Amino acid sequence: MSEFSVNAQRFDPYKNYKFRVKWDGKYVAGVSKVTALKRTTEIKEHRSGGDPNTKRKSPAQTKYEAITLERGVTHDLDFEKWANLVWSYGSGLGSEVSLANFRKDIILEVYNEAGQLAIAYKIYRCWVSEYTALPDLDANGDGAIAIQSIKIENEGWERDTSVSEPSEPSN
Repeated sequence: MSEFSVNAQRFDPYKNYKFRVKWDGKYVAGVSKVTALKRTTEIKEHRSGGDPNTKRKSPAQTKYEAITLERGVTHDLDFEKWANLVWSYGSGLGSEVSLANFRKDIILEVYNEAGQLAIAYKIYRCWVSEYTALPDLDANGDGAIAIQSIKIENEGWERDTSVSEPSEPSN
């Protein structure tokens, strides 16, 4: 059985370098890295007194890992504006946090090599728990790119099943 239903001749899985992130209905500029979507379900072990000396295992609470987005430092303020909704220094007592809108749903889109949307995930109730405005700066460095990042907590994600496998062009 083929791993691709529309493009049965395809053997290679999708690459990890063609993706875009969207929130508030628009694409976020310059995102160059997104950490993995990962969830872990706790295990609860139990046994009855009359059972053999082995334990049974049941699923318990599920935890969704934080996601980190990275991009080069520019004049785009999207990371900073969102981080400031969670905590804004000097905003005055009672207005440091924007309780009404500090959470956002985001969409992570993955594209095939031809630039066609192949897979999308909806990530729910996200908020910024860590913001790096500037990296370590080093005058003796090798000219590395200045990278900023946000760590995003979330309460779950799911694949957007309305996005189906695109028909890939043949040359």
